[in-house]
Amino acid sequence: MSIKCVTVYAASSQALERLYIEAAERLGRVLAEAGLRIVYGGGSTGLMGAMADGAIATGGEVHGIIPEFLTRVEHGHQRLRQLEIVADMRIRKARMLEEADAVVALPGGCGTFEELFEALTLKRLGQFLGPIILVNTGGYYDGLIEFLDHSVRQRFMNRTHLELLQTVSHPDQVVEAMRAAVAWSPGEALETASVKPSP
Repeated sequence: MSIKCVTVYAASSQALERLYIEAAERLGRVLAEAGLRIVYGGGSTGLMGAMADGAIATGGEVHGIIPEFLTRVEHGHQRLRQLEIVADMRIRKARMLEEADAVVALPGGCGTFEELFEALTLKRLGQFLGPIILVNTGGYYDGLIEFLDHSVRQRFMNRTHLELLQTVSHPDQVVEAMRAAVAWSPGEALETASVKPSP
């Protein structure tokens, strides 16, 4: 699968430790250096802003998508060449995924979790087929990874579904992880979508 455009999910919080900010900025630089177009939530603060700043500083193409009501809170990033203002969160999420050949999730809160799980669910059902990469800065997502494994052990998910998500510890590993991701097809997705009783 050819990857030209990457959607990045990330936090907008302005109260984060420096290691998260540095990793987000590094991700922007890494994706831009790889010649990948970036789509993200359009914000100027937190990890969203740091990632966009890193990409812009490296000459990357960054497309922000933000709902109109959030422009009064987060303020769209003013240095973007493309800042698309949409009606609501539902349209924003759809547009971000519509553009994506791959998805990368930096640390985040409930908004990032929602976006990540929507992408994972759509991949599980064969509606999105690209790589999904989790950037586990400072072990931030360790608890989530363990919980997903718990969900498999309790048979709410198939073990195969964990393979739909690749986890890296550093942004420098993201591009290689995307390239190494196992191909996924709608047929495979539907075959394993539901969890069946053991024979």
